[in-house]
Amino acid sequence: MTKEFLFEQIQQKQSFLCVGLDTDINKIPVHLLELEDPIFEFNKQIIDATKDLAVAYKPNIAFYEAMGAKGWESLEKTIDYIPKEIFTIADAKRGDIGNTSALYARAFFENMDFDSVTVAPYMGSDSVKPFLQFKDKWVILLGVTSNEGGKDFQFLEADGKPLYQHVMATSKAWGSDQNMMYVVGATRPEYLTDIRKTIPDHFLLVPGVGAQGGDLQEVCKYGMNSQCGLLINSTRGIIYASNGMDFAEKAREEALKLQQEMSLLVQSI
Repeated sequence: MTKEFLFEQIQQKQSFLCVGLDTDINKIPVHLLELEDPIFEFNKQIIDATKDLAVAYKPNIAFYEAMGAKGWESLEKTIDYIPKEIFTIADAKRGDIGNTSALYARAFFENMDFDSVTVAPYMGSDSVKPFLQFKDKWVILLGVTSNEGGKDFQFLEADGKPLYQHVMATSKAWGSDQNMMYVVGATRPEYLTDIRKTIPDHFLLVPGVGAQGGDLQEVCKYGMNSQCGLLINSTRGIIYASNGMDFAEKAREEALKLQQEMSLLVQSI
Protein backbone atom coordinates (compact mmCIF):
# COMPACT_ATOMS: atom_id res chain seq x y z
CA MET A 1 0.00 0.00 0.00
CA THR A 2 1.31 3.45 -0.90
CA LYS A 3 1.46 6.40 1.44
CA GLU A 4 -0.93 8.31 -0.82
CA PHE A 5 -3.52 5.54 -0.71
CA LEU A 6 -3.28 5.31 3.07
CA PHE A 7 -3.89 9.04 3.38
CA GLU A 8 -6.88 8.74 1.02
CA GLN A 9 -8.36 6.13 3.35
CA ILE A 10 -7.80 8.42 6.32
CA GLN A 11 -9.63 11.21 4.54
CA GLN A 12 -12.49 9.01 3.36
CA LYS A 13 -13.10 7.44 6.76
CA GLN A 14 -12.21 10.58 8.71
CA SER A 15 -10.18 8.27 10.89
CA PHE A 16 -6.62 7.23 11.62
CA LEU A 17 -7.63 4.39 13.92
CA CYS A 18 -5.67 1.15 14.07
CA VAL A 19 -7.37 -1.71 15.90
CA GLY A 20 -5.03 -4.14 17.62
CA LEU A 21 -6.00 -7.78 17.25
CA ASP A 22 -4.14 -9.16 20.28
CA THR A 23 -6.61 -12.00 20.54
CA ASP A 24 -6.17 -14.05 23.70
CA ILE A 25 -8.02 -17.37 23.90
CA ASN A 26 -8.37 -16.80 27.65
CA LYS A 27 -10.11 -13.44 27.22
CA ILE A 28 -12.54 -13.92 24.37
CA PRO A 29 -16.22 -14.59 25.16
CA VAL A 30 -16.78 -18.15 26.33
CA HIS A 31 -19.58 -18.83 23.86
CA LEU A 32 -17.01 -18.66 21.04
CA LEU A 33 -14.97 -21.50 22.51
CA GLU A 34 -17.53 -23.99 21.21
CA LEU A 35 -16.61 -23.12 17.61
CA GLU A 36 -13.97 -24.78 15.46
CA ASP A 37 -11.80 -21.65 15.27
CA PRO A 38 -12.79 -19.29 18.10
CA ILE A 39 -9.84 -16.94 17.49
CA PHE A 40 -10.78 -16.32 13.88
CA GLU A 41 -14.48 -15.98 14.72
CA PHE A 42 -13.66 -13.35 17.35
CA ASN A 43 -11.44 -11.45 14.90
CA LYS A 44 -14.04 -11.75 12.14
CA GLN A 45 -16.77 -10.21 14.26
CA ILE A 46 -14.46 -7.42 15.48
CA ILE A 47 -13.49 -6.65 11.88
CA ASP A 48 -17.11 -6.67 10.71
CA ALA A 49 -18.03 -4.26 13.51
CA THR A 50 -15.16 -1.80 12.94
CA LYS A 51 -13.99 -2.00 9.32
CA ASP A 52 -15.77 1.24 8.35
CA LEU A 53 -14.09 3.05 11.25
CA ALA A 54 -10.54 1.67 11.12
CA VAL A 55 -7.83 2.31 8.53
CA ALA A 56 -5.52 -0.37 9.95
CA TYR A 57 -5.49 -3.65 11.88
CA LYS A 58 -2.50 -4.83 13.90
CA PRO A 59 -2.38 -8.47 15.00
CA ASN A 60 0.30 -9.04 17.63
CA ILE A 61 1.99 -12.14 16.25
CA ALA A 62 2.89 -13.58 19.68
CA PHE A 63 -0.78 -14.27 20.45
CA TYR A 64 -0.94 -16.53 17.39
CA GLU A 65 2.53 -18.08 17.58
CA ALA A 66 1.77 -19.24 21.13
CA MET A 67 -0.99 -21.48 19.78
CA GLY A 68 1.25 -23.30 17.32
CA ALA A 69 0.07 -24.32 13.86
CA LYS A 70 -3.59 -23.64 14.70
CA GLY A 71 -2.72 -20.08 15.72
CA TRP A 72 -0.93 -19.45 12.44
CA GLU A 73 -3.98 -20.78 10.61
CA SER A 74 -6.22 -18.37 12.52
CA LEU A 75 -3.86 -15.52 11.68
CA GLU A 76 -3.80 -16.34 7.97
CA LYS A 77 -7.60 -16.53 7.86
CA THR A 78 -7.78 -13.19 9.65
CA ILE A 79 -5.45 -11.45 7.21
CA ASP A 80 -7.33 -12.90 4.24
CA TYR A 81 -10.59 -11.61 5.74
CA ILE A 82 -9.47 -8.00 6.28
CA PRO A 83 -10.59 -5.82 3.34
CA LYS A 84 -7.69 -5.11 0.98
CA GLU A 85 -8.03 -1.33 1.30
CA ILE A 86 -7.25 -1.53 5.03
CA PHE A 87 -3.60 -1.34 6.09
CA THR A 88 -2.32 -4.44 7.91
CA ILE A 89 0.50 -4.54 10.42
CA ALA A 90 2.33 -7.68 11.53
CA ASP A 91 3.35 -6.67 15.03
CA ALA A 92 6.24 -9.11 15.12
CA LYS A 93 9.19 -6.94 16.24
CA ARG A 94 11.61 -8.93 14.13
CA GLY A 95 15.23 -7.97 13.45
CA ASP A 96 18.15 -10.32 12.84
CA ILE A 97 21.15 -10.70 10.53
CA GLY A 98 20.45 -10.01 6.87
CA ASN A 99 19.67 -13.48 5.51
CA THR A 100 17.36 -14.20 8.45
CA SER A 101 15.58 -10.86 8.11
CA ALA A 102 15.07 -11.62 4.41
CA LEU A 103 13.21 -14.79 5.38
CA TYR A 104 11.13 -12.97 7.97
CA ALA A 105 10.23 -10.45 5.26
CA ARG A 106 9.16 -13.21 2.88
CA ALA A 107 7.06 -14.81 5.59
CA PHE A 108 5.04 -11.67 6.31
CA PHE A 109 5.08 -9.90 2.94
CA GLU A 110 4.86 -12.80 0.47
CA ASN A 111 3.30 -15.71 2.30
CA MET A 112 0.83 -13.71 4.40
CA ASP A 113 0.64 -10.48 2.38
CA PHE A 114 0.84 -8.06 5.30
CA ASP A 115 1.37 -4.43 4.32
CA SER A 116 3.93 -3.85 7.07
CA VAL A 117 5.91 -5.42 9.87
CA THR A 118 7.35 -3.98 13.07
CA VAL A 119 11.13 -4.30 13.25
CA ALA A 120 13.65 -3.82 16.07
CA PRO A 121 16.64 -1.66 15.00
CA TYR A 122 19.22 -2.84 17.54
CA MET A 123 21.24 -4.90 15.04
CA GLY A 124 21.50 -2.03 12.57
CA SER A 125 20.96 -1.44 8.88
CA ASP A 126 21.66 -4.94 7.54
CA SER A 127 18.92 -6.34 9.76
CA VAL A 128 16.36 -3.81 8.48
CA LYS A 129 17.12 -3.30 4.79
CA PRO A 130 15.89 -6.76 3.66
CA PHE A 131 12.39 -5.71 4.71
CA LEU A 132 12.68 -2.59 2.53
CA GLN A 133 13.18 -4.50 -0.72
CA PHE A 134 9.47 -5.17 -1.21
CA LYS A 135 7.38 -2.77 -3.31
CA ASP A 136 4.60 -0.96 -1.44
CA LYS A 137 5.49 -2.73 1.82
CA TRP A 138 6.51 -0.97 5.01
CA VAL A 139 8.95 -1.29 7.89
CA ILE A 140 7.67 0.11 11.19
CA LEU A 141 10.80 0.65 13.25
CA LEU A 142 10.70 0.73 17.03
CA GLY A 143 11.48 4.27 18.14
CA VAL A 144 10.20 5.28 21.57
CA THR A 145 8.16 2.66 23.41
CA SER A 146 5.78 3.06 26.32
CA ASN A 147 6.93 0.14 28.45
CA GLU A 148 8.82 0.87 31.65
CA GLY A 149 11.92 -0.99 30.47
CA GLY A 150 12.15 1.30 27.45
CA LYS A 151 14.07 3.68 29.71
CA ASP A 152 16.89 1.16 30.08
CA PHE A 153 18.39 2.00 26.68
CA GLN A 154 16.23 4.39 24.66
CA PHE A 155 17.04 7.44 26.78
CA LEU A 156 20.76 6.86 27.32
CA GLU A 157 22.57 10.02 26.23
CA ALA A 158 25.26 10.08 23.55
CA ASP A 159 26.66 13.37 22.22
CA GLY A 160 23.99 15.23 24.16
CA LYS A 161 21.04 13.38 22.62
CA PRO A 162 19.07 10.31 23.77
CA LEU A 163 19.74 7.07 21.94
CA TYR A 164 16.29 6.93 20.31
CA GLN A 165 17.05 10.20 18.48
CA HIS A 166 20.26 8.72 17.09
CA VAL A 167 18.31 5.65 15.98
CA MET A 168 15.79 7.78 14.10
CA ALA A 169 18.36 10.14 12.59
CA THR A 170 20.46 7.23 11.29
CA SER A 171 17.70 4.87 10.21
CA LYS A 172 15.71 7.41 8.19
CA ALA A 173 18.42 7.15 5.52
CA TRP A 174 17.81 3.41 5.12
CA GLY A 175 14.44 4.00 3.49
CA SER A 176 12.06 6.93 3.11
CA ASP A 177 8.73 8.24 4.35
CA GLN A 178 7.22 6.09 1.58
CA ASN A 179 8.24 2.80 3.15
CA MET A 180 9.22 3.44 6.77
CA MET A 181 7.20 4.35 9.84
CA TYR A 182 8.19 4.56 13.51
CA VAL A 183 6.62 3.35 16.73
CA VAL A 184 6.19 6.14 19.28
CA GLY A 185 4.29 5.30 22.45
CA ALA A 186 1.30 7.49 23.27
CA THR A 187 2.35 7.77 26.88
CA ARG A 188 5.41 9.78 25.76
CA PRO A 189 3.78 12.58 23.69
CA GLU A 190 6.17 15.18 25.10
CA TYR A 191 8.92 13.79 22.85
CA LEU A 192 6.94 14.23 19.64
CA THR A 193 8.07 17.80 18.99
CA ASP A 194 11.72 16.76 18.80
CA ILE A 195 10.84 13.58 16.90
CA ARG A 196 9.04 15.62 14.24
CA LYS A 197 12.17 17.74 13.79
CA THR A 198 14.01 14.57 12.80
CA ILE A 199 11.27 12.78 10.83
CA PRO A 200 8.70 15.43 9.86
CA ASP A 201 7.04 13.46 7.06
CA HIS A 202 7.04 9.86 8.30
CA PHE A 203 3.97 8.13 9.63
CA LEU A 204 4.08 7.22 13.31
CA LEU A 205 2.36 4.16 14.77
CA VAL A 206 1.23 5.26 18.21
CA PRO A 207 0.12 2.53 20.64
CA GLY A 208 -1.10 3.22 24.14
CA VAL A 209 -4.18 5.40 23.63
CA GLY A 210 -7.09 4.39 25.83
CA ALA A 211 -6.53 1.55 28.29
CA GLN A 212 -2.80 2.36 28.64
CA GLY A 213 -3.45 6.01 29.44
CA GLY A 214 -2.31 7.81 26.28
CA ASP A 215 -4.13 11.03 25.37
CA LEU A 216 -5.27 11.37 21.74
CA GLN A 217 -5.42 15.16 21.75
CA GLU A 218 -1.90 15.49 23.14
CA VAL A 219 -0.48 13.05 20.60
CA CYS A 220 -2.15 14.88 17.71
CA LYS A 221 -1.13 18.30 18.97
CA TYR A 222 2.56 17.45 18.68
CA GLY A 223 2.61 14.56 16.21
CA MET A 224 0.18 15.28 13.37
CA ASN A 225 1.52 16.56 10.05
CA SER A 226 0.00 17.70 6.75
CA GLN A 227 -0.87 14.13 5.74
CA CYS A 228 -2.03 13.20 9.24
CA GLY A 229 1.13 11.15 9.80
CA LEU A 230 -0.40 9.10 12.61
CA LEU A 231 -1.88 5.67 13.08
CA ILE A 232 -3.35 5.54 16.56
CA ASN A 233 -3.61 2.00 17.89
CA SER A 234 -6.18 0.91 20.43
CA THR A 235 -6.48 -2.72 21.47
CA ARG A 236 -7.90 -3.64 24.85
CA GLY A 237 -10.24 -0.66 25.02
CA ILE A 238 -11.94 -1.84 21.83
CA ILE A 239 -11.72 -5.60 21.44
CA TYR A 240 -12.31 -6.37 25.11
CA ALA A 241 -14.98 -3.73 25.75
CA SER A 242 -17.29 -6.65 26.59
CA ASN A 243 -16.83 -10.37 27.08
CA GLY A 244 -20.48 -11.19 26.48
CA MET A 245 -22.63 -11.94 23.46
CA ASP A 246 -22.53 -8.22 22.63
CA PHE A 247 -18.72 -8.02 22.40
CA ALA A 248 -18.69 -6.89 18.75
CA GLU A 249 -21.37 -4.28 19.34
CA LYS A 250 -19.48 -2.84 22.31
CA ALA A 251 -16.23 -2.90 20.33
CA ARG A 252 -17.92 -0.81 17.66
CA GLU A 253 -19.16 1.68 20.25
CA GLU A 254 -15.63 2.23 21.56
CA ALA A 255 -14.13 2.45 18.07
CA LEU A 256 -16.81 4.95 17.06
CA LYS A 257 -15.95 7.20 20.01
CA LEU A 258 -12.34 7.39 18.84
CA GLN A 259 -13.31 7.83 15.19
CA GLN A 260 -15.62 10.73 16.00
CA GLU A 261 -12.83 12.44 17.94
CA MET A 262 -10.42 11.77 15.08
CA SER A 263 -12.85 13.14 12.50
CA LEU A 264 -12.59 16.63 13.95
CA LEU A 265 -8.80 16.39 13.87
CA VAL A 266 -8.68 15.16 10.26
CA GLN A 267 -10.88 18.06 9.20
CA SER A 268 -8.33 20.47 10.64
CA ILE A 269 -5.52 19.25 8.36
